[in-house]
Amino acid sequence: MISSASTSIVSKTHQQLGLTVWFTGFSGAGKTTISQQVYQQLMNRHCKVELLDGDLVRQTLTKGLGFSQADREENIRRIGFVAHLLTRNDVIVLVSAISPYRAIRQEVRQTIGSFIEVYVNAPIEVCEQRDVKGLYQRVRAGEITHFTGIDDPYEPPLNPEVICYTDRETIAQSVTKVMNAILARQQT
Repeated sequence: MISSASTSIVSKTHQQLGLTVWFTGFSGAGKTTISQQVYQQLMNRHCKVELLDGDLVRQTLTKGLGFSQADREENIRRIGFVAHLLTRNDVIVLVSAISPYRAIRQEVRQTIGSFIEVYVNAPIEVCEQRDVKGLYQRVRAGEITHFTGIDDPYEPPLNPEVICYTDRETIAQSVTKVMNAILARQQT
């Protein structure tokens, strides 16, 4: 359970520490849903927090990038750069992005330093059943190619700090796991 000793993680004697919490997983796994709820809980605790959602970032900061491996890596580098700037200024940054390649996630982790990787783990079949954006249906119809988990690879994290099994735990349970990891990092 999340500690309720204080509604804020910031006190007169303890300043908020910058931190990037990176949510990775298939489309439809629950990254955005969990990160939005974590965002709200952190806001309720009066934290400095920003949410960088991969879908929204692709419409602005990384507009024009495609879905080749090189473009996907550049997308993650750009998101990572923004997350790094915010983290070093004591903001808790929540990044929700598929980020399919281990090496680029590791590169971003090393650049940022204060980093928690959250693997939002749901089987591709479950994500396809959810298909909240209609993307899997478009992939099956041949309208989209190079789709992560179908005809493009996804390399799961080897040692994430948090794993959320969204096919067998509630959203609240996943959010609690992430919040506990954030709060534990703030206590160090």
